[in-house]
Amino acid sequence: MIEWMTLLAFVPAALALNVTPGADMLFCIGQGMRAGPRAAWLASAGVAVGGMIHVTLAGLGLGALVARVPVVFEVIRWLGVAYLLYLAWGALRAQPKAQTDLPTGAALQGAAFRSGLMVNLTNPKVILFVLAFLPQFISVEAGSILGQFLLLGAIISCGGLLVNGSVGMMAGRLGRAFATGSGASVWLERMTGGIFAALAVRLAIMERI
Repeated sequence: MIEWMTLLAFVPAALALNVTPGADMLFCIGQGMRAGPRAAWLASAGVAVGGMIHVTLAGLGLGALVARVPVVFEVIRWLGVAYLLYLAWGALRAQPKAQTDLPTGAALQGAAFRSGLMVNLTNPKVILFVLAFLPQFISVEAGSILGQFLLLGAIISCGGLLVNGSVGMMAGRLGRAFATGSGASVWLERMTGGIFAALAVRLAIMERI
């Protein structure tokens, strides 16, 4: 459906975007530090699924609504700010834990996936980026516009899943190695809360494209 030459140009550009540190990578680092490597991978998976939802909306033409109607953009953005601040508050008020009490359960891992999904979906910059970047590699003659959006979006999402998950996993292993006592676990939670709060501020003060 998409010419090989187009894919050869797109894949390196997508890889460069994946390895560039950004909000998604920082979020996965925070989840890894707080809840371990598996939570980092699940958070990365949530981010990837959120990215595909953005791509699908853009391919269906609904993304143009966000680009053209300022109030929709602002509502999504401030929902994202509120959610990140909620996550930051939860991390900052966490009680001291011994290393054996660090969270590893399925409930927390599921929360990591949901959090990654929500953080991505409530960042309106993602869909605006999709609208600005992907059409450069899409051709009307190549067939279904939605199909091309989905294929290119899947390439970016899979790359992001691997990169963000790997970085978050390393952060999670370091966090587990340093969390040898209750005091260390408190500092890990505070660092994670600081990351979430910084992402909220970043989202709040960013300029609309």
